[in-house]
Amino acid sequence: MTASRFRIWLAVITAVGAAWRIGYLAVAKVGTPLLLNDSLYFGIQAGRNAAGDWFLEGVTNLPGAEHGPLTSLYLTPWSLGSGDNLDVKRLATTLLGIATIAVIGLVGRRLAGPRVGLAAAAIAAVYPNLWINDSLVMSETLAQLLVSLALLVALDLDRRPGPWRAVLLGVIVGLATLTRSELGLLAVGFAGLAWWRAPGAPRRWLQPVLVLAATAVSVLPWVAYNTGRFERTVLLSTNDGSTLLGANCPLTYEADLGGWDIRCLNAVPTDDTIDPSVRSAEQRAVAVDYVRDHLGRVPVVVLARVGRTLDVYGLESLVAQDRGEEKAGWAVWAGIVCWWVLAIAAIFGWHRLGADETTRRSRWWLAVPLLAVLVTTVSFYGAHRIRAPAEPVVVLLAAVAGVAAWDRVRARRLAHSPA
Repeated sequence: MTASRFRIWLAVITAVGAAWRIGYLAVAKVGTPLLLNDSLYFGIQAGRNAAGDWFLEGVTNLPGAEHGPLTSLYLTPWSLGSGDNLDVKRLATTLLGIATIAVIGLVGRRLAGPRVGLAAAAIAAVYPNLWINDSLVMSETLAQLLVSLALLVALDLDRRPGPWRAVLLGVIVGLATLTRSELGLLAVGFAGLAWWRAPGAPRRWLQPVLVLAATAVSVLPWVAYNTGRFERTVLLSTNDGSTLLGANCPLTYEADLGGWDIRCLNAVPTDDTIDPSVRSAEQRAVAVDYVRDHLGRVPVVVLARVGRTLDVYGLESLVAQDRGEEKAGWAVWAGIVCWWVLAIAAIFGWHRLGADETTRRSRWWLAVPLLAVLVTTVSFYGAHRIRAPAEPVVVLLAAVAGVAAWDRVRARRLAHSPA
């Protein structure tokens, strides 16, 4: 397939995905209010930024860093002149999701050729666990786009090592970290692979160092900005305390095993006059104490967390949680069914890449987001939004399996066709 033909088909597939996303936004989301979830934070923060009240918590004048800054910063220009128009912000995140389709197609081509690229883009265009996030005022869509871009650069670095590619990879990972803090784990994984993939090369250490350094430099302005704003040290966010506490309490160790529940936060009294860093430290301390007092229960909880992230446990709880995050119930169930199909296909796709000498080792770049999600799940809780950064990888591996299966079917037909 020629490069121009690939670009035309990728544009067509992206346009189809765009039409679906914009149609879903218009029919299911326009005019609907935000619910009590993280979309409130991002919506309010973007509006306050646009008004000149940069990164203040909620409607208070306390310093705010409940989440990384990049999603709010992206939404800030969209808030200028539109005030609190939620539909404008939803359109903004939808555009990110449309771009993700095209990037996944490019990653697929770089991974295993143009047909895999187009297959991956086609899956991405219709896969519910991608488009369901795109009309939400939340960080998942931006995270998925940045993970896809990181994989695109990482595969290029794998085949054509060079310092500037390593720096670019580190910058993208830094931006992903400013979107969701746990994505900082990508820097460690990518740096390790950059070292492993250059055996015997002169200055073997240079590329991993550049990946880590570029990531650190990218997040440094936000870290420096937080210095002096809070009573306690805050690097990326003050969200770790509430995340840990919401995942480690009687509710999530028994009734809603392996999940996260906002009612768990009642263990630390809410006071809007308390510095967010102090409140986060108190929540973290209570959560850690609870874990220490229930160590015998931890293995079961961790297993449930992994089961929830893999959609093999706690489905009713997961659907209820997603609906609380403004996702349509039918779309959540469609995503679960599609996940079961694509996850199984992804396993075959992984083995198919291992059978090809040109992709056997480069496939390990795709494992980095998967491992990052696994670590996050084990450390915090299991949910679809926790799994979101791994969805592009599942799409890519499923596309590899799909193309391989089509080739086998075609070969059998040719073999049995009359001469």
